[in-house]
Amino acid sequence: MATITAKKKPKAKKKTKHQPKVFTYQWKGVNRDGQRTSGELKGSTIAEIRSVLKAQGVTPKGVRKKSAPLWKTEKSITAMDIAMITRQIATMLAAGVPLVTTIELLGRGHEKAKVRELLGTILSDVQSGIPLSDALRPHRRYFDDLYVDLVAAGEHSGSLDAVFDRIATYREKAEQLKSKIKKAMFYPAAVVVVAIAVTSLLLLFVVPQFEDIFNGFGAELPAFTQMIIGISRWLQSSWYFFVIAIVIGIWLFRRTHRNSQSFRDRIDQMVLKIPVIGDILHKASMSRFARTLSTTFAAGVPLIDGLESAAGASGNYVYRKALLKVRQEVMSGMQMNVAMRTTGLFPDMLIQMVMIGEESGGLDEMLNKVANIYEMQVDDAVDGLSSLIEPIMMVVIGTLVGGLIVGMYLPIFEMGNVV
Repeated sequence: MATITAKKKPKAKKKTKHQPKVFTYQWKGVNRDGQRTSGELKGSTIAEIRSVLKAQGVTPKGVRKKSAPLWKTEKSITAMDIAMITRQIATMLAAGVPLVTTIELLGRGHEKAKVRELLGTILSDVQSGIPLSDALRPHRRYFDDLYVDLVAAGEHSGSLDAVFDRIATYREKAEQLKSKIKKAMFYPAAVVVVAIAVTSLLLLFVVPQFEDIFNGFGAELPAFTQMIIGISRWLQSSWYFFVIAIVIGIWLFRRTHRNSQSFRDRIDQMVLKIPVIGDILHKASMSRFARTLSTTFAAGVPLIDGLESAAGASGNYVYRKALLKVRQEVMSGMQMNVAMRTTGLFPDMLIQMVMIGEESGGLDEMLNKVANIYEMQVDDAVDGLSSLIEPIMMVVIGTLVGGLIVGMYLPIFEMGNVV
């Protein structure tokens, strides 16, 4: 198969914000000798590919975008990718590598095509004279407002390497905390799913076998056995309604959660009241708040702006509302530790450490220690929950399975007593 490469176009004098995306196209055509030929060509649009082929003496008969095989699906950019890139930028800047060279090397050597494309776009903007913070701002999906504001603060203060180091630490800690929270939430969900699956299988396939045996007894079955058989019959005749109801319920929940802020706020309030898990979420929110405020304050961001960023990063409506109230009190001249005490939400230990940080002038260091303390507590709580869930899972499944087995063998036991 012949492969034709498009000629590089001269750079336009006019600066463009973003370069068009480049795709690989497969084409078929006829050359000047009338022979059929085909190949691949990289370009932005089908029209561009056709014009390039005609310029090279090929009459195009078909042009289509090349699709990747299912086993080579292009991987998306994850939050951990951004954290790793941030850490690499911090390391290279601290070693004295220029910013443009740093972005170019990282973009050229990354394994993911989407990351290479993202860094290529950012590099193009920086090379054209746009500040890095402005080059990052259009990509809010990967670089949120907090990230961009910290980079802007580093550009203004001339300490971009130190700021990137703080952002990298913040992102890495945030991803570790998120992973722990997911781990804590996974086990209860696993208990529910496994219990439902095992019970459904027994009701659909095992109980009907016993029902056929009981039909020949000619005696009235115990009430518990009749209840289990009734549930089994209903599930056999209406299982699809049950599945459809679950699917519709999940879809409605996700849709409402995505579109309704008030619904999300109510969910945030409810999850904090769940035993054990609620305590983990409380500590996780305080850890995120302390880590975010420590990072912004150390980077030179004013405390008022840092509190707003910390409120958004807390991840829960209850803490977001409380921190925005603290922000308003601080704007009116109240000390931060006093404003936090008026909310009635933050523990005395955290308030005392904030007070010490304010009095000593080391608020960022004190908040960083607070974040470390609560992250350790979250880690310990998740490990404790994991060890607690395993026996609970066995008890729940054992109770369900054992109850069904007792219900099925109860008529046999009663017949044995009669005999």
